[in-house]
Amino acid sequence: MKNIGLLLATLVAVPVLGNFNQDVSVTWGDGRGQILNNGQLVALSLDRTSGSGFQSNNQFLYGWFQMQIKLVPRNSAGTVTAYYLKSDGSTWDEIDLEFLGNATGEPYVLHTNIFSQGKGNREQQFYLWFDPRADFHNYSVIWNPSQIFIYVDGTPIREYKNLEGAGVPYPKSQAMRLYGTLWDAEDWATRGGLVKTDWSQAPFTASFRNFNYSACVWNKGASSCPWSVSPTGTRTGTSWYTQQLSTEGKNRMKWVQQNYMIYNYCNDPKRFPQGLPLECTLSSNPS
Repeated sequence: MKNIGLLLATLVAVPVLGNFNQDVSVTWGDGRGQILNNGQLVALSLDRTSGSGFQSNNQFLYGWFQMQIKLVPRNSAGTVTAYYLKSDGSTWDEIDLEFLGNATGEPYVLHTNIFSQGKGNREQQFYLWFDPRADFHNYSVIWNPSQIFIYVDGTPIREYKNLEGAGVPYPKSQAMRLYGTLWDAEDWATRGGLVKTDWSQAPFTASFRNFNYSACVWNKGASSCPWSVSPTGTRTGTSWYTQQLSTEGKNRMKWVQQNYMIYNYCNDPKRFPQGLPLECTLSSNPS
């Protein structure tokens, strides 16, 4: 990934160093979600009655988004902590990171998915190479007109390219909000629902901090980045807009996918009896 400091220093449209009091609203949970430490931390909790969640006050059409998250500790089986971008409507776009809890001592699963025009089924799942319950770690998304990248602690784990020219839908025209949620999914989240939520451990808590971003804000049908539809030339502060993986980045992503990827929809022909999705068959799509 290009130097984060460069991204921080070359802001285009919105403040990069976010403050939760200004940037998000807790939208559900009846008090189970709280903004703390003068806007520097959001704590989401889950009990048998309800989970909780927040959403960004702004909508975005392309951007770089970084969040530090500390996941539910100890026995988190059945819980899902989610961090994602999503548009409104029945044909929504979405860039999804879901952290599937597990029994004490067992690894979390990072479940990723890309939706375009209401269609997903593009799952890739990973174990992490650290304990995400012990401390905060960086989870980043870059979304630009050419590709989507997902990073963990600065290491790329997934790339999804814009292959519209070959007939593959790509999120490009629907503004998205950023969301953080904690909820119960014991019917499927842990080993396909075999391991249930241990409610004696409730309330479960996940924490979010250091929300940093550089993005094009979408407001009343207009972008704060007037060049975002048809950019020309090189523009100061838009390194994420033309982001590409370096050779080192490609090698790091390959390392993650070879050692920590546990599911890739492109390697599951039984799931697609009519044939793998088109992007899986194109040589330019990493899998």
